[in-house]
Amino acid sequence: MQSDDARYLKRKYKGGSLDVHPTEKALVVQYEVEATILGEMGDPMLGERKECQKIIRLKSLNSNTDIASLARKVVEECRLISPSRLPEVEQLLFYLQNRKKSAEKKEKKQIKPRDLTPFEGMELDEEANINSIDDYIELLYEDIPEKIRGATLILHLARNPDNLEELLQNETALGALARVLREDWKQSVDLATTIIYVFFCFSSFSQFHGLITHYKIGVLCMSIIEHELKRYDLWQDELLKKKKADILSNLKKEYEKALKKYHGLLTKQEQLLRVALYLLLNLSEDTRTELKMRNKNIVHLLVKTLDRDSEELLVLVVSFLKKLSIFLENKNDMVRNTLICFYPKRRCSSGYLKYAESVSVHSWLVCVCVSGDEAQRQIAMCILYHISMDDRFKSMFAYTDCIPQVMKMLFDCGEERIDAELISFCINLAANKRNAQIMCEGNGLKMLMKRALKLKDPLMMKMIRNISQHDGPSKNLFIDYVGDLAAQIGLKEEEEFVIECLGTLSNLTIPDLDWELVLKEYNLVPYLKDHLKPGSAEDDLILEVVIMIGTVSMDDSCAVMLAKSGIIPALIELLNAQQEDDEFVCQIVYVFYQMVFHQATRDVIIKETQAPAYLIDLMHDKNAEIRKVCDNTLDIIAEYDVEWGKKIQSEKFRWHNSQWLEMVENRQMDEAEPFMYGDDGEPFLQNGDILERPDLFYSSDGIIPVDGAISPEFFTDFQNGDLLGPHGFPSSIPLGLMIHRKNDCNTNTHF
Repeated sequence: MQSDDARYLKRKYKGGSLDVHPTEKALVVQYEVEATILGEMGDPMLGERKECQKIIRLKSLNSNTDIASLARKVVEECRLISPSRLPEVEQLLFYLQNRKKSAEKKEKKQIKPRDLTPFEGMELDEEANINSIDDYIELLYEDIPEKIRGATLILHLARNPDNLEELLQNETALGALARVLREDWKQSVDLATTIIYVFFCFSSFSQFHGLITHYKIGVLCMSIIEHELKRYDLWQDELLKKKKADILSNLKKEYEKALKKYHGLLTKQEQLLRVALYLLLNLSEDTRTELKMRNKNIVHLLVKTLDRDSEELLVLVVSFLKKLSIFLENKNDMVRNTLICFYPKRRCSSGYLKYAESVSVHSWLVCVCVSGDEAQRQIAMCILYHISMDDRFKSMFAYTDCIPQVMKMLFDCGEERIDAELISFCINLAANKRNAQIMCEGNGLKMLMKRALKLKDPLMMKMIRNISQHDGPSKNLFIDYVGDLAAQIGLKEEEEFVIECLGTLSNLTIPDLDWELVLKEYNLVPYLKDHLKPGSAEDDLILEVVIMIGTVSMDDSCAVMLAKSGIIPALIELLNAQQEDDEFVCQIVYVFYQMVFHQATRDVIIKETQAPAYLIDLMHDKNAEIRKVCDNTLDIIAEYDVEWGKKIQSEKFRWHNSQWLEMVENRQMDEAEPFMYGDDGEPFLQNGDILERPDLFYSSDGIIPVDGAISPEFFTDFQNGDLLGPHGFPSSIPLGLMIHRKNDCNTNTHF
């Protein structure tokens, strides 16, 4: 076929991968173009494929952009992106939005604990030389100014890591520095700061920690820190006295002069504290060294240092406390030292906290979540979440303004995705009754239900489920939403969302609620029955169905409806399949317990199923809750059915007697050593025949049948005083003493 025969060109576009641009605010769409040349008759003559990409730049994307709306707009305007990929577009846009924030945060200058900046007094008019180290050592034997100069020169050498190995070999220099620090640190803050800085340079490398330990610099630093903190308290007291004196004499000069001096001293002291604490923080990499610091009350010193204004010092102290708090003992020390009293020193753009004595920790953290930057909000919310995990502290939130603010944060999210930390915190709060009541105040519950049902949000529904578990006024509010919740059960919603809806309905044990009407109107019985089959759904959903059946079975008409539908055999089948799962077993037995209260379902359970037999098998289960529910259920069955009552009584008797026999046999084995045996095989004690112990044995003549069998009826009659032995034993003989007699033994029963 000649090229002249070509008449048409057909292009076909095929969408490919979708990703974000590595540097710009843009999406990159990979797609494939297939170009085909068609002949006059429409048959393909020549074809070619080419890989292409399209960049969708998003100049309007910022921190306030509505991601959902922008994603819809992108999909509508770009035909290369299928509408089915809308969720993927939203996710990529969300990533771009947060990536921008991360980049902005990196541009800001951050203070790192390991960055120790030079301080005032380190300036020199000459350059330090490693070859002149002996001259610098000589200066350490002169007066204080010369000592400071010599130490500063050595410090300039130590700040270069290349010199540390050579300084390490110079024991004279290090020994002189350690001696001067030990003897003269009280005489000059500058001298102490400079020498500690030298050893700090060594502490930045783990291999030199042994050197610092050898010269006991760490212990000396702790003594210096403790002394300086005491001086700080004295300065403040003195300053306060001068202020009061100046007010009385209407003079301000003395106070202003003292204040200026105080600030000068404070600046130098904080330099000393900072370098000393840095050194200790480096040494604490070894847990054994950290333990020694704890024994010398390092936590107390750090907590006291929090009452400062130096941002660099505070970052260091908080970093040190954070490291120490990994261990429970250190955390307890922080609590004992009232760390919490210092938390609200201030809050500003630098990340610290505004002082407010009347505001609790909970309220303050919520304020940070509302008004802080992104990093502060996330950390504060994580702290709140961890606090709310402890039941002892959940109730404390009810006595602050935290819950209204948190609810506002929830509703402000609109249709956007709620942060995991925020909704998790709310879920924990809702587990407390008083918190739940506050959440429901006004239109709280209505707003929560509206959002959860509209967005099919399982986490929001989990929060609602926690609210529904509390008895009282808050539970009665759910009557208005029973229909909305029940309507979700039959729909093909996500399983996680349906589980929470079922759990919420199961919690609604409200006397005024007509469960029969709900089951009929929303046709729930077939759904419940179908989801009892093992393997029909995830175990979590099946368990919620069982719990739901237990709740509605409290209603007589509902119980009858469920029994007629064949749910009881389905429950027994599920019990067989899940017999190793205590939660399943307990909930299924609870359903039987609810059903035996009603005559119609009681007859079905007793006469048409083997449920009582299963309950008898479970009455001695290792799980206490299962045993309790089984006993209560069997007691009701025994009261209404004579035949099953005898079987239940017989099983209880057999179990109790076997327990006693086992105990007796174990005691016999434990006491075997002091026994001596006669020629006839009868046991006796060295100090008297054991068979003469009337408190342990009795004659069974006339009471126990020859074959040794004892019936439960006999035991019942005996306990009622209808039978007495030939020796006149009282009717309160313990069940365990009714031991079967062996046919080949003497008339006296023995162990």
